[in-house]
Amino acid sequence: MGGPPNIMEVYPLKKKKLTKLLLTALMLSALCCPAAFAAGSGNVAAVVEETWKAAASQIKTVVDSVVFPALDMILTIAFFGKIALSYFDYKKHGQFEWTGPVILFACLVFTLTAPLYIWKIVGL
Repeated sequence: MGGPPNIMEVYPLKKKKLTKLLLTALMLSALCCPAAFAAGSGNVAAVVEETWKAAASQIKTVVDSVVFPALDMILTIAFFGKIALSYFDYKKHGQFEWTGPVILFACLVFTLTAPLYIWKIVGL
């Protein structure tokens, strides 16, 4: 047992063929992965700020019309499911557990009212 096997023993390709394959993969990756440069002076912060200003209204529209309603739906389903499970536990043990439903209700109220104030916090 004399250590790890030689790569040329494991893969029966010849050195020339393996070199061509590796160079082709290197050239393909170099062509498919262009470098990204900041505009002109190399000021990355200005580019990020420009991009944010250009996309801010689109992001706000998507978040208001897709993200918050999806979160509201998920939390509503979880809230009513938790109330049902708490009711069944009450019927079984005689004690109603309020913690889960109250936390889910608070989260639901937060996500329902978030579009009214979240954009002022973010600065839009």
